[in-house]
Amino acid sequence: MAIVLLAIGLVLIIEGLVWALAPSLVEQMLEALRSLPEPNRRQIGVLAMVFGLIFLWAARMLGAF
Repeated sequence: MAIVLLAIGLVLIIEGLVWALAPSLVEQMLEALRSLPEPNRRQIGVLAMVFGLIFLWAARMLGAF
């Protein structure tokens, strides 16, 4: 459970930094995502999950948890 809280906390920190440092860039990125067809947005989501799993696997192999 602690690892889940750690992961959520890290995501919130990164998201908060992006919104705090470059809010106009975030709005431009959101507008670009809105212009993409839904299948492409789903593909981006799946790729993000795959990369997340790869990062978790790599962290586990390096002994992070």
